[in-house]
Amino acid sequence: MKKTLVLATRNKGKVLEVERMLKIHAPEISLISMADLDIGDIEETGNSFEENALLKASTVTKLSGLAALADDSGLAIDCLNGEPGIFSARYSGVHGDDAANNAKVLRLLDGISDRSASFIAVLALTRPDGQSIISRGEVAGQIIFSPSGDQGFGYDPIFQPAGFNITTAQMSPEMKDSISHRGKALAQIAPKISPFLSLS
Repeated sequence: MKKTLVLATRNKGKVLEVERMLKIHAPEISLISMADLDIGDIEETGNSFEENALLKASTVTKLSGLAALADDSGLAIDCLNGEPGIFSARYSGVHGDDAANNAKVLRLLDGISDRSASFIAVLALTRPDGQSIISRGEVAGQIIFSPSGDQGFGYDPIFQPAGFNITTAQMSPEMKDSISHRGKALAQIAPKISPFLSLS
């Protein structure tokens, strides 16, 4: 029997990524998104990826009465002291403007040789009784000098994972899932989802 889980995002790219990975790791889960329930955006007031993921998941659980999975993720650039970090989606000042966010990063790194960075993802799973579990995934890499590739979303066109000579925006969805920060976090939490929902 399918178990319903609400993904606490309106980002279609994230929905597709999580759907693909749940089919592998937890095929008994039926995923719906905030958009399906007409839940509006949730203000991210936390000071860390963990706080924001838990805030989003618990808010969606309260509003829907269903278990929820939330992701807070972003790009952390070493020479920028971890920026954009939790502000990744709105780094340029406009939430979700990927092109502007990428352009700002490239502008700030102009002339800088140390371009090391990491993608970080934290997933929080909550249920109506207030219980929660959290997982975290990271992938190291570097920022290239100009955008390349049209797959993925966010900072994918300017992020080259360590050990690769292409960006995550040049990878097939399957390749990206196998190495991505969100893929790592989901692989950790996915086997726990069904038992967690059964206890609610």
